[in-house]
Amino acid sequence: MKTILTGIRANSELTLGNYLGALLPMVRLANQHSEDMNINIFVPDLHSIIADIDGNLQKNIIRTIKYYLAAGLKTNYNVHIYRQSYVPAHSELCWILNCVATMGEASRMTQYKEKSDGRESCNIGIFDYPVLMAADILLYSAEYVPIGEDQFQHIELTRNLAMRFNHKYNKDIFTVPLKTADQVKFMGLSDGIRIRDLLNPEKKMSKSTTSENSKIMLDDNPAKAAKKIMSATTDSLAKIKFDMFNQPGISNLLLIDALVMDVPLQDVVSTWAGETRYGDLKKKVAGDVSAMLSEFQSKLADITDEQVLDLFKDGEKYANKVANAKLEEVQEMVGLR
Repeated sequence: MKTILTGIRANSELTLGNYLGALLPMVRLANQHSEDMNINIFVPDLHSIIADIDGNLQKNIIRTIKYYLAAGLKTNYNVHIYRQSYVPAHSELCWILNCVATMGEASRMTQYKEKSDGRESCNIGIFDYPVLMAADILLYSAEYVPIGEDQFQHIELTRNLAMRFNHKYNKDIFTVPLKTADQVKFMGLSDGIRIRDLLNPEKKMSKSTTSENSKIMLDDNPAKAAKKIMSATTDSLAKIKFDMFNQPGISNLLLIDALVMDVPLQDVVSTWAGETRYGDLKKKVAGDVSAMLSEFQSKLADITDEQVLDLFKDGEKYANKVANAKLEEVQEMVGLR
């Protein structure tokens, strides 16, 4: 069976943008393919400690999986949920791949450049985590790795390392994941979903921004979230139209409402065609977001830590079996076994 693999770092609370743009599409994809493909959903906790964390990593790890379940993830024998650090093969394969990767290609990664820019020094994990990401993928022969635009370079690095290793040893040890264009096509998205900052719609919504009113967090009180929508930046054109270039604020609200209501964007755009009252649009979106958060948070509250730990127990048994088998192949190729 082919494998879909995905993971979300457990550093902090997720935004509505993370939920609508990454988590919810992944849940729908998993539910669509869980009868005919392996669905590997892991918490990349080793990746999480690259950045400063708030001391609640264990709580965050469990909460991350609760998000998937509250979003509607259906679990069956093909859905495997595990923690990265509970499968030691990830770390060892990362080291072996470090001996295949080059300093040059790792230093060209855009995220490394952004996170190290202006610093006298940064930890080696920031530099090396794309190689660990490659190990995460290659251990499970995952062809499908649903990703955001900011991860495209890392998929291409993974492909290069897999092909380089296979060529060096003249054997197809690693399955090469699909190209990024094919990954996006598989997800059914012509373009990645990007929810914008409520106060500065030129930027994407980010949990790292300092202004609380610029983002909606999944643990926001629904009434508080509605107020943030009502104070969102729009424009002075007095027409409701989907035009991300000229009207990013209004377009962002239309996109949010379409995703929250689970209806085609064009249907929402058509409904508001010719309308000029931004306040009416904001009230509609605020109400829909508030209702969605209320339902989501209610489902979240019903999921226990024990349920998640049981999923980890089964998933990690599976993950170690598959990962150790692949690691042993690699170890034999390089002469370690």
